[in-house]
This record gives sequence, structure tokens and C-alpha cells, in this order.
Amino acid sequence: MSLQELLYEEQKKAFKEKKEPDLSTLRLLKSDIQYELTKTGASTLSDETILQIIKKNIVKRKDSAVEYRKANRIDLAEKEEAEASFLEKYLPPSISEDELKLVIQEAVSSVGAKGIADMGKVMGKVMASLKGKNADGTLVSTLVKNALSSVSS
Repeated sequence: MSLQELLYEEQKKAFKEKKEPDLSTLRLLKSDIQYELTKTGASTLSDETILQIIKKNIVKRKDSAVEYRKANRIDLAEKEEAEASFLEKYLPPSISEDELKLVIQEAVSSVGAKGIADMGKVMGKVMASLKGKNADGTLVSTLVKNALSSVSS
């Protein structure tokens, strides 16, 4: 079963079980999937594309939660955080920091990076290696900067 089919089945299940928070989250996600289908003209999307849509939704919700907390709207922030954590269950397991460091070291050596000026090249190589895996972009960026600053020393 594809990820798209799984999400549609989860939506039906949430509807039948009257799980309103899950149902509304899945409806919004389905809306984004439908938009992508319309945009591409395809009848189904690859699991990789669906994962990108889910990740975008998670980032959106986490950003909203931060803004709500700044505005002292804790109730709305908690709702956004709950939706983000609900969506995270559809992502593959996160790659560990040690595994990330190995991928970064391989990228640094294969690109022949000499310092922080090569960050773009290294990030491109690393992100290509991590395609289809669940890795926090901010952590990747930080680890690449650390690796490149130690290379230039």
C-alpha cells in the first residue's frame, strides 16, 4: 500500500471513529496532496513526494506554534504541536546524529571541501544522500558547518 493510500485509509478510519483532531489534520494534508496532484496532472504521487508534503505540513505547524506562543496563545500552540506530532508518525525514523556525521564526512571528502566557502557543495551532496530519509535540516546544516570549520583549521 502506498503512503497516499495509507493516508486516505487513515482518514476514513478517523472519520468512522469520530477522532476530530486527527480527521481535520488528515483533511488538510489530503487537500495539499490533491493540490499537488492537480498541479502535476498525475493520478497518484510517489511516496517521496508525499513525504515532502508531510514534512512541509509539520514545519508549517511548528512555525505556527512558535508564533502562537509569542502571542501568548498557548491553546492554539498546543493544537499545532499536537498536529505536528500526529503527522510525524508517518515519517520514516529519524537518522541518528552519528549516521549524519558519517554522511557529512563522506560528502566533505568527496567534494574536496577546504572550508566554509564550500558549504553549498557539501550541503547539496549531503541532502542528495539523505533523500528519502528523515533528517532535520537545521541539524544537518549545523553539523556541516562544524565539519567544515574543523577542515579549515
